Amino acid sequence: MFNQSRGGFLSSIPPVTRNLIIINIIVWLAESLVRGFGDRIVDILGLHFFGAADFNPVQLVTYMFVHAPSNPLHILFNMFTLWMFGRILEQVWGSRRYFVFYMVCGIGAALVQEAVWAMTWMHDYISGIAPLNGMTYDSMKRIVDQALVSGDTQFLSAVAEFKNMFVTIGASGAVFGLLLGFAFIFPDMPMYLFFIPVPIKAKYMVIGYGVLEFFLGIGGSAGTVAHFAHLGGMLFGLIMLLWWRKKGTLRGGNFY
Repeated sequence: MFNQSRGGFLSSIPPVTRNLIIINIIVWLAESLVRGFGDRIVDILGLHFFGAADFNPVQLVTYMFVHAPSNPLHILFNMFTLWMFGRILEQVWGSRRYFVFYMVCGIGAALVQEAVWAMTWMHDYISGIAPLNGMTYDSMKRIVDQALVSGDTQFLSAVAEFKNMFVTIGASGAVFGLLLGFAFIFPDMPMYLFFIPVPIKAKYMVIGYGVLEFFLGIGGSAGTVAHFAHLGGMLFGLIMLLWWRKKGTLRGGNFY
């Protein structure tokens, strides 16, 4: 069903998946090995809130290739998942279609994350400063609203600094889109989780991941993990998959 290469390990991986893995690893190694380079890369290439001074539209793409240098498990999980599912989908769809799908999922994840920040930054800001000032949330909110209306420069400066603190990095949004794509193409493929010794069909596992990410997102669990970005990658992937299925090209063929 799939092409098999007799070359080395890298040559057995389809080109787009291979190049994506290589780029991510090179960037991570540069972050980790060059002193002070990691923070600079995150500041420049990481996805910032569009309302922040450090935001640049190109970050909607570049953030996918940056991972936390202090957390090797972050890139390890993403690259392992990219290798496991990406190489199969690339052989089914072809390199061009697969690359478009990957990028749409990654950019879609970024757009959803931006929307979440836009809806929640004010709440997060007030929730953070109210206890520091010995005030209730409602009392602090009234003061913040008044400062916004009056254009208080000191307050606006503090808000600008706060907005610059929102940063997301990693290929997880695109990778979650690949998980969904795999479940669409091979819905009944048995899969295993480390802590569950029985096979689970791909479609049920992906649904479970999606539900888990949703509740972790609304619950604010795992602090620094962008759960809604993961869901955004799956959402934009779902839109493309449904479109391809409607066109009869879910398993390959022309785009239109």
